[in-house]
Amino acid sequence: MSPVRPTLAAPALAALLLAGCLSSGKQPAPDLPDLYPVGNFSLTERTGRTVTRDDLLGKVWVASFVFTRCTGPCPQVTGTVARLQSELGDRDDVRLVTFTVDPDRDNPGELRQYADHFGADRDRWLFLTGPREEVYKLLREGFRVGVERNDARDVRPGQEVTHSTRLALVDRKGHVRAYFDGRQVDDEGRPVDDVPKVKEAVEALLREAP
Repeated sequence: MSPVRPTLAAPALAALLLAGCLSSGKQPAPDLPDLYPVGNFSLTERTGRTVTRDDLLGKVWVASFVFTRCTGPCPQVTGTVARLQSELGDRDDVRLVTFTVDPDRDNPGELRQYADHFGADRDRWLFLTGPREEVYKLLREGFRVGVERNDARDVRPGQEVTHSTRLALVDRKGHVRAYFDGRQVDDEGRPVDDVPKVKEAVEALLREAP
């Protein structure tokens, strides 16, 4: 009987090894392109302290955009972030950052009450406000998300601002790397759950070199 040549056995061995990797449960890290830098900002946190982009350098963070009087999807978005706070755990290299889209009304006191309602950790989950022009410029040019105030006389309370419900994922260098749906239910009433995707992406960014 002639011996089996290694060159014939190698492809089969490689296929078995590949199958073993795929069945191990360890999936490749998601592809997170470097989209663009958030840019500099200086805003006021609910505690009254100033927070800048430089304060967040070295951290991986998730940005959300809501307002405290919102009767639309904002409670869903903030509820999603509250779940992220719980599931990401107490990590010093991860932050959650909520920007109000109604800074004319959402002063630090309003944001503090809202944050307390959702059990926001003061060190890990920040709530930021500031002059409307600065906040809107940051959202539109830094995060590239939509925001528009509705000043019509017949606007219903809680619907004064039209804005994005996306979550923006930012890396240690202050660059936007991905977006996720912050809602829990879509416009058709179907469940939405991007939390597992956000967590996977956060872990991928944490593995990147600072």
